[in-house]
Amino acid sequence: MIKKIIFPLLAICFASCTKYLDKQPDNLLTEEMVWQTKANAEGYLYNTYSHMYLTDGGDFATMGASDESHVSIGTTASRQMVAGNWSPASGYFNNWGSMYAGIRKTFVFEQNIDKVPSNQLSDELKAQYKAEVRFLRGYYYFFLLRQFGPFVLVKDIMSRNDDYNKYPRASFDECAAYINEMMDAAAAGLPVAWESISNNGRPTKGACLTIKAKVAQLAASELWNGNPNFASFKNQDGKPLAPASKNPDRWRDAAAAAKAVIDLNAYKLFVNTDNGGSSFNPYESVRDVHTTAWNDEIILGVITWWRWGFTKCASPQPGGYGMYCATQNLVDAFSMKNGRIISDPASTYQETGFADNNQAESWGHKKGQWNMYANREPRFYAFIQYNGKTIVPATTPDERNRYSSGGNTDGTGRIEFYYSGKSGQRENGSNSITGYMPLKRISSTSNIYTELVPHKAPFILFRYAEILLDYVEALNEYDPSNPDIVKYLNEVRTRAGLPGIETVYGGAVGNKDEMRKHILRERMVELCFEGDRYWTLTRRLLLGKAEYTAVYALDVNAPDNGQGFSFTGLYTRKLLQQRYWKDKMYLFPIGQGDMERDRALVQNPGW
Repeated sequence: MIKKIIFPLLAICFASCTKYLDKQPDNLLTEEMVWQTKANAEGYLYNTYSHMYLTDGGDFATMGASDESHVSIGTTASRQMVAGNWSPASGYFNNWGSMYAGIRKTFVFEQNIDKVPSNQLSDELKAQYKAEVRFLRGYYYFFLLRQFGPFVLVKDIMSRNDDYNKYPRASFDECAAYINEMMDAAAAGLPVAWESISNNGRPTKGACLTIKAKVAQLAASELWNGNPNFASFKNQDGKPLAPASKNPDRWRDAAAAAKAVIDLNAYKLFVNTDNGGSSFNPYESVRDVHTTAWNDEIILGVITWWRWGFTKCASPQPGGYGMYCATQNLVDAFSMKNGRIISDPASTYQETGFADNNQAESWGHKKGQWNMYANREPRFYAFIQYNGKTIVPATTPDERNRYSSGGNTDGTGRIEFYYSGKSGQRENGSNSITGYMPLKRISSTSNIYTELVPHKAPFILFRYAEILLDYVEALNEYDPSNPDIVKYLNEVRTRAGLPGIETVYGGAVGNKDEMRKHILRERMVELCFEGDRYWTLTRRLLLGKAEYTAVYALDVNAPDNGQGFSFTGLYTRKLLQQRYWKDKMYLFPIGQGDMERDRALVQNPGW
């Protein structure tokens, strides 16, 4: 009797389930439905943009992989990388799959957007959106080229049952040519500037030219310009993937590509008077370019990014995680306010002792701070948080006092990086392990203790200052006497409140090797914590050299025995880490899973 009851019930259940499973859920869109309304099509476009957001302050290039920064938590991926603890199976920052997912979406969008009824979406907007996805396709391929080298060049939608084993990697030059092709196609349908602020974050003609300039720079640099280590870098059929011989004309091409962005006359270096300031202030100018909602220096930026998370990780205790750290290497790279580097006897730099006065400029050092931080250039005070410096961000004196201990509660909120301080190692082992933290992108309107991060500034991917430095770097390599080198390098220096390079280091003018040192130092300072340092050192085959793998810090573990800010032992330079290096690390490994899915792939050299 039981069986007679159960079997009919099961039959009814299966029939009901079948009918239920056959029904299209109301909250799911079929492929056809996506292209029937403007809202759905634009939703697909915005999802295609989402792959740009991999860089938001927490990636390896921005924090931890070069000599400018370190991460205090040892289990993070960037810490494992610089210790040599990674392989194709590690999956650290493996953006290969995500970039191809974004590339596939660009093809789907481009092939379907014309299906949207004209009463929903105008032909003009359709053409604009096609230009945008062509830019995204080229940008995602550039992302792959920079991180992994030559990629599999897919020019159409691959079916799900396609034979992936028939797709080998294209050569570097083929990859570069296709990216340039996409940028040219995108630029034809994009404006020089958007009229409405609602379009901020979308690419422009300038963004297209910028990616072309970055590709040309990559092709000119030592990593890809006749690198002998890539002589055997070939596909399974013997096709070479890297240029075999060095071509000095590639630097000329890189300079021309950067100059094309300059000649567009669409960008300018931001200064504080653009934001309501009554007179030029170099400190506010270099600080606020990263904290204003949008400005004319930004070429491409991500509007929606993890502002709170970056501020939390880059802020000290209490309130912050103390996770992102600046290094002594970077601190030493900042000039004195007279424009001279600290190793220059004429710089007035002092390594030891406490400052006996306040710097004349309001942003500068204060009496009682260590002389190492006295009379430095404005960018130092805008970009670096150091022991004894007033907390940024915080608002009222009472809130600033939360960062002070004992007799230090004077309303200024001086950061205590010494051992027993509120942000020291005794209190919390995850605090800065270098004695420094970054200040770039940290808005003075924020208060991380109360979880307040209200500013709406974008995460800048590319800006005009970088293009100027790209131009002078390339120009110096093939035409070192060109007057544009001094002209455009000085534009960056002047905005930073420094004298012209020819007035302090006239001997470098026309001297390729000496000027290169100044240009690379200028990049390190101006573009710190923006990812540029890592990419510059890799493309120029410098990251593996001993002077760049040795990372220095202050002696944050020295016991201060209650001396507080008068303790001098903190300021002893220490070798924090001699980072592991093998030349294979100039390129990321392709993930093991991706290698197994495509048997035509060859792995990057050494991996």
